[in-house]
Amino acid sequence: MQSVIPLLGRVLLSAMFLLSGAGKPVGFYGTAGLIASVGLPVPHLLALGAMAVDMIGGIMLLLGWKTRWAATALLIFTGVTLLFHEFWSAPPGQIQDQMIEFMKNITIMGGFLYVIAFGAGELSLDAKRARRPDARALSTDRFAT
Repeated sequence: MQSVIPLLGRVLLSAMFLLSGAGKPVGFYGTAGLIASVGLPVPHLLALGAMAVDMIGGIMLLLGWKTRWAATALLIFTGVTLLFHEFWSAPPGQIQDQMIEFMKNITIMGGFLYVIAFGAGELSLDAKRARRPDARALSTDRFAT
């Protein structure tokens, strides 16, 4: 059971990013418009980057491959998305919804901190690689477990 829990955690953390990334091509201009609405430059390029981080980071996290790097990238990405949930300056009818979104992202960031601190767990590509006899010699990943 102990080895299954980190896997389940990775599945749950990655699901949102994979679904979001898969949906971004359909709503690409909406994503770019949202990015532009907070004053960030080159919104179309940033929307492509968001799609890539969602998909690549989500897949890496799900598989447990370079997990700490993936969790770090997704942590930073999720931190940046806090810009889109400024509940303190939202219209009165949106304050509660924006605060929930803001706090949801803070909570997800806490999950990523756990992954960064403790790694992917036993049922991961990182752990499989670490079990190889020559793993230490081949590792260039400073976050490797």
